[in-house]
Formats: sequence, C-alpha cells, structure tokens
Amino acid sequence: MKIIECPRDAWQGLSRQIPAETKAEYLRALVGAGFKQIDAVSFVSPRAVPQMADSEDVLKRLDPPDDVEIIGIVVNEKGAERALATEAVRTLGFPYSISETFLKKNQNQTADENSDALEAVWRKAEEQGLGMVAYISMAFGNPYGDLWNVDELLQAVQNIADLGIQTISLADTVGVAKPELVADIVAEVVKEFDHIEVGVHLHGRKENAEAKILAAYRAGCRRFDSALGGLGGCPFAQDLLVGNVPTEVVMRTLAEHGAQLPIRKPFEDVLRMNEDIALRFVR
Repeated sequence: MKIIECPRDAWQGLSRQIPAETKAEYLRALVGAGFKQIDAVSFVSPRAVPQMADSEDVLKRLDPPDDVEIIGIVVNEKGAERALATEAVRTLGFPYSISETFLKKNQNQTADENSDALEAVWRKAEEQGLGMVAYISMAFGNPYGDLWNVDELLQAVQNIADLGIQTISLADTVGVAKPELVADIVAEVVKEFDHIEVGVHLHGRKENAEAKILAAYRAGCRRFDSALGGLGGCPFAQDLLVGNVPTEVVMRTLAEHGAQLPIRKPFEDVLRMNEDIALRFVR
C-alpha cells in the first residue's frame, strides 16, 4: 500500500504565491510525519504555473533524506533536465492523456508531441537511474466531448507499458467519475496489466471521496494520490477547481477496510499547517 502525498497539486492552483521557505517547512513536516512518497514540485513554465517557479529553491531548502521519494512533475525534456539537476528528485512524473483538448490546455501539446515527450523524459529517467510514473489525465472521461472509451484508455496504458515504465496513475482530473466507473476501470486495468503498478489520482468533492477511494481499493488499487485537507486541483482542467481526495479520508477509509497503512504517526500538526497555508494563500 502506498499513499503519495501531493502538496504540489494542492498548491499549483493558488493565486497567491507561497514563499519557498513556507513550502519547504511544510514538506519537512510531511517527512517528519512519516510520508515517504511526496509529489512535491513541478518543473514547468513559470508563466503557466507561477506557483511552481521556485521548485529548485524549495528542494534546496528541503534537502530530503535518501529514503524519501520526491516526485517532480515534468512535461518535456527541458523540465526533466531541471529536475535532474536538483539531485533531490527521485522520480519523474509525466502527464499523458487521451484528451487532446486537455493536452492543449495543460501542456500545449498535441497527442503526438505528448507521446514524443513521454519517450524523451523516460530516456532521461533511465539514463540517470530515476523512477518514473505516468499519469493518464482524464482517464475516466472528460468534459470536452473528446473521444473516450475503455479501449482508448487501455491502449494508452499499453503505450506507456511498452516503453518499460512500471508505474501508472489513473487520474480523474475533473472529478467526473462515479464510484462504479472507478471500480470498473481500475479492475480492467489491473487485470490487463498485472505486471505494472496501477495507482489512482482522484479528484472530487470531499463528501464523495470515500466511495471513490473504496471503489478503487476493492478493484485492486494499492497506490493512492491524495492531499491533506483535500486542497488543490488542475488549474487548466476547468474553471472550477475540484480538489484532491483528502489524505485523512483515504487513510481512514482504507484502515476501516483492513489495509496496512504505510504512515502510522499522527499528523494533526501537519493538518494544522495545511489549514494555515490554505487560509493565507487560497484564492
């Protein structure tokens, strides 16, 4: 069982700039609370995502211990090179999507450009001995009317697996998926690709989070992306941000159904820090 804490996703849509030291302090608190996998930063255009313009500075201040996996999100080879230069990023995260409209909005890429960038980033990761996770954005459908069906999704997973990438995360980018769809899609992908690690990156309203989490878990998912307090969402997905599923709900739900959780320390202090950041810097 893996819980990937995602402050990067929680922060990227905030309009008020969070100081680098505040970010680093929060990340240190996550490490202290026992979080071992943290989606902490991205290396993208500062014009597109100004909140992540200081990623290098944040990681320098953090200086993460060797047993903590820092995930850095990149959308092209230049971003991968920036992430590698920090010597703090352990895993590159890459958004891959079957929605051409979303690719244009989020990464300014066509489908072919997205595939080429995925290959280039994967080569960089392999060369430097880094891990890689590919996120399939809009994995459960999209609000744009772009083609979506299970076969298209399975082909996207196949494209990623054929490169040798061993971890994928199915993203409900705009929170459109019902629990029944989450269960069906996760079960199908887990069955077809039992040789790779399949995770979920779910968005949605807090009141609907538990059902989605449980649906994914019962379908065989053992890797969950989440953010304390349920803050965040993709600023390019739609006008109204739909938050991440809250980590505290993920952990409570999984524990109630017998899962052995990787984080056993109390994290109330981190939750209070998160609430303070949200109050000070939310739009």
